[in-house]
Parts: sequence; C-alpha cells; structure tokens
Amino acid sequence: MTKLKIAIACQGGGSQTAFTAGALKTLCEAQLDRDFEIVGISGTSGGALCATLMWYSHMKGDRPLWKRMMEFWKENTAQGPIEHAINQFIVDSMRLVNAGMWPTFQMSPSSAAMKSMTDIMTAGQRKGFSDFRGLIEAYIDFKEIASWGPQPGPPVLILGAANVNSGALAKFISRKESIRIEHVLASCAVPTLFPAVQIGRDAFWDGLFSDNPPVEELVRPRSMGVENIPAEIWLIKINPTANRRVPVAMGDIIDRRNQIEGNISLFHQLSHLETLNDMILQDAFRPEFLERFDIKRPVRIPKSFESDSDRPYHIPCIEMPFELQELMNYEGKIDRGARNINRLIAEGERAAKVFLEARAAAVAASPMEIGDTAGFAWEDRG
Repeated sequence: MTKLKIAIACQGGGSQTAFTAGALKTLCEAQLDRDFEIVGISGTSGGALCATLMWYSHMKGDRPLWKRMMEFWKENTAQGPIEHAINQFIVDSMRLVNAGMWPTFQMSPSSAAMKSMTDIMTAGQRKGFSDFRGLIEAYIDFKEIASWGPQPGPPVLILGAANVNSGALAKFISRKESIRIEHVLASCAVPTLFPAVQIGRDAFWDGLFSDNPPVEELVRPRSMGVENIPAEIWLIKINPTANRRVPVAMGDIIDRRNQIEGNISLFHQLSHLETLNDMILQDAFRPEFLERFDIKRPVRIPKSFESDSDRPYHIPCIEMPFELQELMNYEGKIDRGARNINRLIAEGERAAKVFLEARAAAVAASPMEIGDTAGFAWEDRG
C-alpha cells in the first residue's frame, strides 16, 4: 500500500517546546509508519532541537524513535535542590524585570560581565544544566553526521535561522549540507540570551525572525527533492493565536507581544500556501503550468485563525489546550523546572492524541481526489 507523505513543522518556544517533545513521542507511539511516510521535519529554536533529535534518531534507526529526544529533555530539566533554586531565581528575576518591579542592566550576552555571571551561577553544576552545547553534543554525534554528507532523505531536516549580517532568512537543510552543531545553536540563539553564532563569514540569530517554523520550504523541490513532497503538513504550535484579555500590565504586554511575533512568519507562510491551494482547486492554472511545476493536488495544512473559512484542504494542528496557554508566559520559555517540563510533555502527548482523532475526522469530512500521495511542488523544475 502506498503511504501518505507527511511533513512535520515544529514551532519554537524555548523550554515550552517540551510540549513538542511530548507530541512527537505520541506520534511515534501511534506507529505512523504503517500508514504515513515522514518525508520532512522542520523546526525553529526549541522546535529545531526537537526536530534534529528526531531526525538523527530516524537516521540512526533508533527504537523507540522518541527515546533519544526524551532522554535529552530529562537531562535538560533542573535536578536537585541547587539546580531548581538557580532555575527559579532566573525565572523570578526575569518576571520581576518584565513587570517593572526590578531594575535591569542591559548587558550583551557576549560581554565579559554576562559570561562571568553565568559561570559563577552554574559553577559545579551538571553538564546537562550548565553547558547547552555540550548537552546537545552528548545526544547527537555531529562528526558522524558530517561523515554521512548531505542526505537526500527522507526525512529531510530543515532548520530556520536569521542572518544577522545580510538580514536574509536562513535555512539549514540536510539534503544540501551536513547538519552541524552551529546550525542548531544558530536557530536557538535568542539575541538577548545568547551570542550570535558565527558560521563562515556570517552570524546568525534565532529563527523567530525568519521562519517559526519553516513551512513553505517543506513543499519546495529545491529543498526537499521532488520525491519528498508531502501531501500534508502537520504543525506543532507553541505560541497561542488568540487571547481573551487585553494586556495592561507590562509583563502581560511582553507576553502577548512575544506570542504575536512568534506567529507572524507562520501565518504569512500558511496564507501563501492557502492562496496556491485555492488556485489549484479553482483550476486557475493552465495545464502546461501544472505539469511544469509538478502540481498534483493541494497540500493539506492547518488554517491560521479559527474564524477563517473552512477549506477542503484544512486539517487541525497540534496546539496547547487553551487552559494551558493561559498559564504560559514569556518567563516560562526559560523555565527548566521539573514541574514545568513534565507538565508540558504530558500535555503534548495528550494534544497529539486529540490531533490524530481530529485530523482523521477532517479528512473524512472533506475527501479530496489525490491521485498521488504527494501534494504540489510549486517551484519551476524546467
């Protein structure tokens, strides 16, 4: 039986992407490989980290596929009274600063003062708690990845970042180059927390500024290869779309601004794909154009806003329940406390189960003539 090709896109959100880890674990446990073929996985920031761990496990043939990723998150979680105390101090300090109740001194993460403060605070602590780069390298052998060379996939791994020098959007794609530790760190480099990551002549910051997460690239033949074009894009979303309250307090304003900023690039990409999907459904393309661009059918995607009109190609996304979203805030994106991480993982597991049921219902309610397991490749192949 021909399997339906899917791609998974993982939005960034710091520690809150423990939710993503839980969701991916459930998707793996659902034995998707029986009916689906994962042809691509993309991510930004913490989503890039989860995506890379899953991709590496897939390439290694790990079983269970989610084990390496979950062990990483366990090691990344604060352990013992000292680590929990340090974590709580950092979270509470940021919360007081954002609320305007504590003075702040703007220090570059590259400054000697900031490095000294970090070294003093984490001195004597576990590598998993104090050395982010070392922790990643403990679970992913980048020398081994380099020995593989560029990988045609599937799955193809795509990580989003922003080029500080040129201002251009940056994509690190396993099909084009060997994924390096610098690529992952670049996607995670929040400018106020981490120095820009130098790769060659350019420096890079967090992919929040570019693709959060990369979505359009998942249907481009130049990135995926024609043979890896998905029929559906499954989105794991961290930043909430709606908010019932108008923020007034400074901390709430910062929270809401961060949420909106984290979704802007995603909504632009989904809107673009919706336009292409609608044109395909309305037969707005000439036959020779369809052949030249290898367009077979719309690609199933989630819609940006609940109020948007339903389309036959719409499927749900994996998103935090509203009750959990209301408990989340900007400070929670740096909270590595066991209570926060474990709750997010558990909620991610539940949300993925809800998604699988809702997706099946959506597809059954709006079947499309597909004729092929792939969606559209909207890029000139000639």
